[in-house]
Amino acid sequence: MARAETSAAVIPTILVLGDSLSAGYGLDAQSGWVSLLQNKLKAEGFAHRVANASLSGDTTSGGLARLPAALDRNKPQIVLIELGGNDGLRGLPLKAMRDNLGRLVELSKAAGAQVMLLEMMIPPNYGAAYTKGFTDSFRQVADAHGAGVVPFFLASIVGQPGAFQDDGIHPTAGSQPAMTDAVWRSLQPLLTKG
Repeated sequence: MARAETSAAVIPTILVLGDSLSAGYGLDAQSGWVSLLQNKLKAEGFAHRVANASLSGDTTSGGLARLPAALDRNKPQIVLIELGGNDGLRGLPLKAMRDNLGRLVELSKAAGAQVMLLEMMIPPNYGAAYTKGFTDSFRQVADAHGAGVVPFFLASIVGQPGAFQDDGIHPTAGSQPAMTDAVWRSLQPLLTKG
């Protein structure tokens, strides 16, 4: 009995810290990509638990305020950070976003987790320089702080009919499997079966 309790206590955890794209805005709770990731892990024979600490509308500064408690509560082995899109849509300074992302990575690593940043892209509303600088920020932070990068996980659905909800920003339930697959390709090499 003690052995079962011990193994339950060390179930590896993947923490997802994100915004509406990971919180499943406009979707049933079980149809978002984070829930589908949990299903994929189980189907592939991984014991990992996925903890979703995502909040619609969140920014990198909001995530920074919430991360310490989420790390303490979940003690993750892997942290997936899907933040920055709302910073970009609001035209917030890119240096502040990079600083926040860097701090998110450092806090996660200090807690013993491997970290992956989910690269984001935004519409060109603020001009070409800001748009390019925004996307480049994710790899710059990852390189500077020793994190991995999930290439833009909406890439395969952009421009596809019916891929987004009526607001044109949030993917539909039908798009979630493609998002899960995009994350899985980068995440799988970090996983160990135990």
